[in-house]
Amino acid sequence: MTQKLTADQMRRIAEIEEYLKLVSRVDHQVAELDANRAAPARAIQNICEAIARDMSHLRQRALTANIGTIADVAGSLSVMAARGGGLAMKLRGLSDGVNSLRMQLDHALKAASTPEKERPSEPERR
Repeated sequence: MTQKLTADQMRRIAEIEEYLKLVSRVDHQVAELDANRAAPARAIQNICEAIARDMSHLRQRALTANIGTIADVAGSLSVMAARGGGLAMKLRGLSDGVNSLRMQLDHALKAASTPEKERPSEPERR
């Protein structure tokens, strides 16, 4: 027997799918950064700023939606993209972080898609 999802669950699923779209865009930006290693410093900095901005926005949205672990990872990725340092280290950290975000979002989507079990009715009071 199939159980329907509640309105809250459907809202949560739509929210997580929006986060997945943003993570896909950031993944594309990280791949672009990797492909443009020999680009001028300003081009690399622009890509890093875009990644930092997107991750900062994701962090704020995840905090308001009360999804703490995703907000934590997005915040650390935002800081990693914005700070200086070696490009190879930054690329490794960003790609690992994006993969971690995608895994956590997939897990959150699966949890949100699982129908809630019916609560047992309360015993009658006498």
